[in-house]
Amino acid sequence: MEIQTQEMEHCACDVLVIGGGPAGTTVAPLLAEKGYKVALLEKSRHPRFHIGESLLPANLPLFERMGIADQVRAIGMEKWGAEFISPHHEMSQTFHFADAWDKSMPYAYQVKRSEFDEILIRNAENKGVEVHEHCKAKAIEFLPNNSGAVIHAEHDDGRRVEWKTRFVVDASGRDTFLANRFQIKQRNPKHNSSAIYGHFSGARRHDGQAEGHISIFWFEHGWFWFIPMKNDVTSIGMVTWPYFMKTRGKRSLEQFLMDGIAMCPALTERLKMATLVNEIEATGNFSYVSDRNHGASYLLLGDAYAFIDPVFSSGVLLAMNSGVIGATAIDTCLRQPAEAAAALKRFDELMKHGPKEFSWFIYRVTNPIMRDFFMHPKNLFHTKEAVLSILAGDIFGKTPIWRSIWAFKALYYFANALQPKRAFMAWKRRRFNVRQHDEPLTNSA
Repeated sequence: MEIQTQEMEHCACDVLVIGGGPAGTTVAPLLAEKGYKVALLEKSRHPRFHIGESLLPANLPLFERMGIADQVRAIGMEKWGAEFISPHHEMSQTFHFADAWDKSMPYAYQVKRSEFDEILIRNAENKGVEVHEHCKAKAIEFLPNNSGAVIHAEHDDGRRVEWKTRFVVDASGRDTFLANRFQIKQRNPKHNSSAIYGHFSGARRHDGQAEGHISIFWFEHGWFWFIPMKNDVTSIGMVTWPYFMKTRGKRSLEQFLMDGIAMCPALTERLKMATLVNEIEATGNFSYVSDRNHGASYLLLGDAYAFIDPVFSSGVLLAMNSGVIGATAIDTCLRQPAEAAAALKRFDELMKHGPKEFSWFIYRVTNPIMRDFFMHPKNLFHTKEAVLSILAGDIFGKTPIWRSIWAFKALYYFANALQPKRAFMAWKRRRFNVRQHDEPLTNSA
């Protein structure tokens, strides 16, 4: 019996984007608008479930620039602030984005990512990007003399395609397509957490404008997010340390999440009438970074390069911003090869800037001294306005926050010096928290 093999289809483009999340669907249309032939490969079919539902005020100018502001507004729950609830403080603390340094961005949105990501990928199609869903990149070969690459891809129906391209963009998210092949993906030694999450209906929200506030609940083993969205859907997630994940035993993910919620009375009260409306999911090894984010004919964008922790809802902003700066770098590389090295150096600096500024706070957000700062904020040297600007994602523009951020950090270190025993115990606890334990995150034990 003769076995017939399907022929390989051969295609070509200027830029091939791997991944149809916020990073890929930002860089692709921006390049298409500059006149490049752009193809995008997405392994799934939109709409598809995803976490990362809480956006930042700094996202809104990007939506305007891309021409999708009205569409996002139609699906979004307005988010005017962020609430922090600590078991060690009597009162919760709410930060309003309107109190940040730049008063022009007083709110953001909470969105279902299935709806939001579909808006982005359809916008890419409308702008002339050749979008291929249900098509997964399988292998890559870089051509001599930095002349591009050949990507081998496969559709769900078995069709195989060979793409020849001048430039490759890895926007594959946590699949980290290129970082895995280059073996440059590293666990973040300074942070290590896992997330277990699901959607609920009937969760108790605040009244009025505060209905859309994101709430962060600290508990003994990490923290929870509470993200209200439209149509009575609330995203609840537990972000916790490896040692606590190790205690799961034979419990299902759902039972483990519910048991964790029971350890946080303030969140339990908000969820006492709530009902789970989807299957609980989990993501392990939440924090990682790649040794590099670019080469002569490729870039790594968004989560394909690095991810830290979702506590400040920075993921979508960093992904989309990486698409903006990535488009600028690629345009220079393809149009002005003599300027490529300088463009890629600038890209590298900007890519590292966002994670660096957020990570300083993320690494310390569970520290009891930092928790005191958040629960009893002062505006010495405009530090509250500056920190709120960080929380709003306003870190890439010209807002003059950095002297005040340095002052905030100095005050934090001074507070640690005044409480050496407490600071030492927090440091010791954090070292214990981030130790690696290999624990599979599946619904079967």
